[in-house]
Amino acid sequence: MNFFSSKKVELPKHNPVLSHALKIPALQKLVGKRVILASNSPRRREILQTFGLSPEIVPSTFEETLPFGGFQDPHEYPVATATHKAVEVYERLVTENPDDAPDLVIAADTVVLTHPMPGLSSTPRFIDETPPPQDILEKPIDKDDNMRMLLDLNGGVCEVVTGVSVAFPVLEAPGYKIKSIEERTLVHFAQNENSLLEAYVESGEGADRAGGFAIQGLGGMLVSKIEGDYYNVVGFPAASFFKFLDLLIEEEVDFLSD
Repeated sequence: MNFFSSKKVELPKHNPVLSHALKIPALQKLVGKRVILASNSPRRREILQTFGLSPEIVPSTFEETLPFGGFQDPHEYPVATATHKAVEVYERLVTENPDDAPDLVIAADTVVLTHPMPGLSSTPRFIDETPPPQDILEKPIDKDDNMRMLLDLNGGVCEVVTGVSVAFPVLEAPGYKIKSIEERTLVHFAQNENSLLEAYVESGEGADRAGGFAIQGLGGMLVSKIEGDYYNVVGFPAASFFKFLDLLIEEEVDFLSD
């Protein structure tokens, strides 16, 4: 008697959900789906994998050249950039292979803003004091620029904002829908000696990071505390993202439908 079946087991063509993932609605809905991360950031990929999601990596070709000054609310800037990234990747993949269109495209953009708005920071401020405008801190262009950024942040507070946008197929034109969230975290810098800042700049770690520092690395030595989601500062607000997916399952009829 043959106890072993010769029938071939059919595995899902796409399965981004890892074995250690929690059995929550959002992740269970993603089993067997084609999920794309429109980013080449190893930090975002690692954060998602930590929580049990391993998407395909398809970096967006969208040039991040939106004029920051064109946004009345600076928090809209990373959301707009993430939306452009998601749309570019979704439309490209559908054009390349309409028979294997993505079920979900995830895009994100993280920026560092100086001088948090009133009400966001625990730093005391006089009632009649006009807050300075929030400026965006991009990646430093060289070591001198990195040092300038760190001196500006030293002993103060900055605001890390991540915009996350998802694109998913729907029946009505243009064939997809975009939904977005933003996450804000305050980062308090210690009053560091210039010698420590100089040593950090020389390490090169902050060279390709918005704001010129990486909290998950050597840059953690410069920070005294944070208010909010740590993973948001690293580059992706995982907790809010998965709650966001659960909400879309409840409210959007076409979201991840079979």
